[in-house]
Amino acid sequence: MSTIAFNSRELGQRLRAERRARGWTQAWLAERVGCQRQTIAELEAGRNVATHILMGALAALGKGLIIADARIDLERIGDAFGDE
Repeated sequence: MSTIAFNSRELGQRLRAERRARGWTQAWLAERVGCQRQTIAELEAGRNVATHILMGALAALGKGLIIADARIDLERIGDAFGDE
């Protein structure tokens, strides 16, 4: 399942949800990533952390990062509604 995050707060919320769904503590994830528990708490709160921490947390959760175009494509929207 894919979820979209448009800012660091939303990304942190999604990471927290993934971690909790697995029953993992922040401390357990921090150990896997190689950082302090507080760093995971900061990541989940949407605060600024090093990119290698973000990527490590994503990898530990079995997730990746996709760079997607978030702009509205008016042509694709028109196609969805047909000739209406």
